[in-house]
Amino acid sequence: MRNLLLTTSFAIALSAPAFAAGTHDGGHGENKPAAMMVGMPGDAAKVDRTIDVTLLENDEGQMLIESEPMDIKEGETIRFNITNKGELEHEFVLDTVERNAEHKIEMAKMDMEHDDPNRIRLDAGASGEVVWTFANSGTFEAACLIPGHYESGMHREVAVGDQMAQADVEYTSGTIKKIDAKAGKVTIIHGPLVNLDMPAMTMVFRADEAMVAKMAEGQDIEFVADRVKGKLTVTQMK
Repeated sequence: MRNLLLTTSFAIALSAPAFAAGTHDGGHGENKPAAMMVGMPGDAAKVDRTIDVTLLENDEGQMLIESEPMDIKEGETIRFNITNKGELEHEFVLDTVERNAEHKIEMAKMDMEHDDPNRIRLDAGASGEVVWTFANSGTFEAACLIPGHYESGMHREVAVGDQMAQADVEYTSGTIKKIDAKAGKVTIIHGPLVNLDMPAMTMVFRADEAMVAKMAEGQDIEFVADRVKGKLTVTQMK
């Protein structure tokens, strides 16, 4: 009789569901290793640098994640200072492109708010941060997966490389002549833009709000410009 009871108990234990397999607090169970290809939560006391990020909608109906280029060196710990300057709720998610695509489909079925270290959801006007260590090289993605937001343009590339560094970026010298903060435009007297094959001249560039806040008329700067959505845009400055 005792052996029968032991055998029955063992069978029940094997057939019981594994409730500890995973929840939305820490990932999606068996999918968690794939989700962490982008890296791991970082130590706030060991941040290498900070990237300011703005979430917003524009007058053209686009939803955007604006920041300097997210070019990151493998092993770097980045503090993303994120501000939602739009009128809608937005989120900021770091993951692989594939995992974001999968999760976007899940979110379309049911708008779930997760509590994961690689993401943050912000109400309009709110701010927060994600501190992340990029342990693996590759091309990843920052995105908002709230239904309809990704499709409206709310995603951008995160490039992580073994020696992906700022030193490889070629800066151009210039002097700020005029700033139109409301329009997000800045007029710069600049030297040759080698990456754009453009000679020295005076031109009007676009710049996001965080970049404009660092500028002053008459200021001598070194900057990087590129075409963003067809517009000449200041993407980095020092």
